[in-house]
This record gives sequence, structure tokens and C-alpha cells, in this order.
Amino acid sequence: MLSLDHLAVSGTTLELAATHLEASLGVPSLPGGRHEAFGTHNRLLGLAGGLYLEAISIDPDAAAPGRPRWFGLDMFDGPARLTNWICRVPDLDAALARWPEAGDVVNLARGDLRWRMAVPTDGRLPFDGMFPALLEWQVPVPPGDSLAGSGCTLERLVVSHPEADALVTRLDMNDPRIAFERGTAGLLAEFQTPGGIRTLA
Repeated sequence: MLSLDHLAVSGTTLELAATHLEASLGVPSLPGGRHEAFGTHNRLLGLAGGLYLEAISIDPDAAAPGRPRWFGLDMFDGPARLTNWICRVPDLDAALARWPEAGDVVNLARGDLRWRMAVPTDGRLPFDGMFPALLEWQVPVPPGDSLAGSGCTLERLVVSHPEADALVTRLDMNDPRIAFERGTAGLLAEFQTPGGIRTLA
């Protein structure tokens, strides 16, 4: 039911998030846009297999959203880093019946894109943010299939958390690229890139 859709790199500014992403993989990102519902903006990088990377931050020129921002961005500090993994589902309502802790449904739009996403009321995903954000695309061609390719392929995503076993049991996810390890909460991704194997953390 869960399919990996994209990964998010957060930063205190979009420039810092995008620079960290680009320096880690050795390829440039592309312009994204603004998310009015949450007062954020992003840049994107297409990956093989219908996946993509997103650099995201609070948009200093946007109006306050009137609710906590997604991905815990209101509480984000420190260096730019890989913070979230996002999974798509065919039916978000059915997914939330199984994983209600993922949040409440928010209808979103950016340009021609339309999607529904589960966002916790406080903006913080369970398991210290290591629980995947869930979304349902409402367009025939999602960004992972429409973005220009970067020559990069995700080889492995490591999801670390002190309660990794409980997270694995809760998700019951079968994707050979995704590994769960006990440890400090965090994400690490390995990519095949035009410059060889690169790591993003």
C-alpha cells in the first residue's frame, strides 16, 4: 500500500537546503515553487524510477499559515539535512484508517499539481519524524514522473530510530531499498550518481 514517493531535505533557508542537496549528490536542483497552505517553498531534483528529492524551507515572504507547518519546519534548526521520507498511497482515507497517527487530510496545490496529504496537527510526524509522511496524488503524472532526470538513482535509504523494530512492525513495508536500524533518529540515503556513489544525510 505504501510506495516511496520522494525524500525531503530541510534547511533554515531554501538556499542552504538546496546547497546541501546539490553538494551531496554533485548535481544541480531545479526550481520548484511555493506552498501557500504551509508558507514554505522548495527546489526539486528528479531521480530514476519515478522518485525525486525536495529541498524545502519556510518561505520568509509567505504569510503565516495559521497552523503548524509540515515536516516540523517550525521547530527545525541546525544544519540542512535529510529529514523526511514521503510515501504515496492510492487511497489516503483508507491509509489513515490504518495509520491514523500520520495526521489529518490537507488538500494542497502548487501550480498544476494537486494532492492530498496527511499532516499531524502539531506538524510533527511520529517516531521523532521518522514515520513517513503520506500523500495521495490527484494528477495523472506526479512530479517523480515529470521532472527532468539528474542521472541519480536511489540505492538505499536507512531509517534510524531507537524504536526501529516497532516502526518496522507498524509500517509492514516491503521495499528492498529501505532499511531500518536502531540508533539515533535520522535518515541516510545512498545514491548512484554521475560521479559515483554519493551519500545524503
